[in-house]
Amino acid sequence: MTAILTAENVTKTYPIRAGADITAISNLSLEVNEGEFVCIVGASGCGKSTLLNMFAGFVQPTRGVVKLRGAPITDIEPRCGMMFQQYALFPWKTLIKNVEFGLEMKGVARKERRERAQHFIDLVQLSGFENRYPYELSGGMQQRASLARLLAVDPEVLLMDEPFAALDAMTRQVLQEELLQIQERSHKTILFITHNLDEALVLADRVVVLSSRPGRVKAVIDNDLPRPRRASVQLSKEYSDLKAKVWAEVEDEVTKHAQSDMLAPAM
Repeated sequence: MTAILTAENVTKTYPIRAGADITAISNLSLEVNEGEFVCIVGASGCGKSTLLNMFAGFVQPTRGVVKLRGAPITDIEPRCGMMFQQYALFPWKTLIKNVEFGLEMKGVARKERRERAQHFIDLVQLSGFENRYPYELSGGMQQRASLARLLAVDPEVLLMDEPFAALDAMTRQVLQEELLQIQERSHKTILFITHNLDEALVLADRVVVLSSRPGRVKAVIDNDLPRPRRASVQLSKEYSDLKAKVWAEVEDEVTKHAQSDMLAPAM
């Protein structure tokens, strides 16, 4: 398999005005293979979002290097598309104008960008809502629109930072299944952050567990559950055993994080 994303001995430290600097990630190394769906889990504050932001080129490592196809990422990387927990739609634009936005910025002709936007609106099952504004859409529909906008610009890698965390359980499950179908058809590489172990096990080819801050790769667990992964897979013994295995790696780190919060001095 060919690595498309690589982090090599990466450390990221943030300066603090009063007090010691905070090291979010320390000496972290990771490879994500082309066409792979990788989920990152770990305690709050362990550097998951920092790692994604480095792959997107939004921030640079303090030490070490992050690479796309073997070349260092030194600036915002358009081949890596980011999707956030917040919907991040322009409230003054209609759904189709939101989906067209990235294509417009790339200089795609109006007719072509309208056709491509419509294709991805259909793909995420929002046909008929093209001329609605974000405030007229439910949370789940807004997140579908965000996904359509991301897919329309055709990035090589999808970086997804807890994109379904704010949704209700049923909408979340529907979008998980849709994302899996899209990934199976497109073979996109996806690096996905979640705090939800069930979500990680439904989606991922591999689950990467980060240690509590400063984040390091504590474990990488292969997910061999059969596809397609519908809700029924969660009823199997194999699923229960795998979830217990992942939780065994995560539990200590969550406990360490909670204890560090309790011992931290009041601000």
